[in-house]
Amino acid sequence: MILSSFLSLIEIPLVTALKHFDQWLFLKINTVWTNSFLDTVYPFWREGYTWAPLYLFLLAFILLNFGWRSWTWIVFFLLTFAITDQLSSHFIKYWVSRPRPCQDDLLSPYVRELLGRCPGNPSFPSSHATNHFGLAFFIYLTLKPYIKNWGYLFFFWAATISYGQIYVGVHYPSDVLGGAIIGSFVGWLTAFEYNRFIGLPPLLSEYKKLHTKTL
Repeated sequence: MILSSFLSLIEIPLVTALKHFDQWLFLKINTVWTNSFLDTVYPFWREGYTWAPLYLFLLAFILLNFGWRSWTWIVFFLLTFAITDQLSSHFIKYWVSRPRPCQDDLLSPYVRELLGRCPGNPSFPSSHATNHFGLAFFIYLTLKPYIKNWGYLFFFWAATISYGQIYVGVHYPSDVLGGAIIGSFVGWLTAFEYNRFIGLPPLLSEYKKLHTKTL
């Protein structure tokens, strides 16, 4: 609330230009760069339940390759999500208190609300972008030795979901960019702490070989 009020009182040319560009780009993505396929896909693409199979695959991958000793990775994965979600949804959003595009009196008549509703909470940052980029960074940095370049797909996954927030009309591009930066920092931090102080145990295959030799 304080920050948004402060910025609204100061007419800085650069800030004004960036605000206008943000609105222009939002309208391009939401109303011009569209097609019927994305109109159908994006409303559910951004939903958490759509990605339940991916989360189950990750859980199975971790348990099958590292066994029960990998419980710390699961805890840090959930911790990363909890931090990004709480930080974006319950702290920064209400501190900045920026109205969403669909809440703006001047812009809302032009917004395509593909969700059929306008969320009531503030806009900045996008919690979807914060959460997904946080998880993408954590997964990539902790599993990099095992998934190699496949880890980059998690950033693509986060980017497509984040883009969808603009496409369906609930976030400005700067909301998504801000969320991606915040989430990436949190994901990097939790991954750094995990790799430094805990780390994944040896692969089950290696552990069994080592255990067999000691016997």
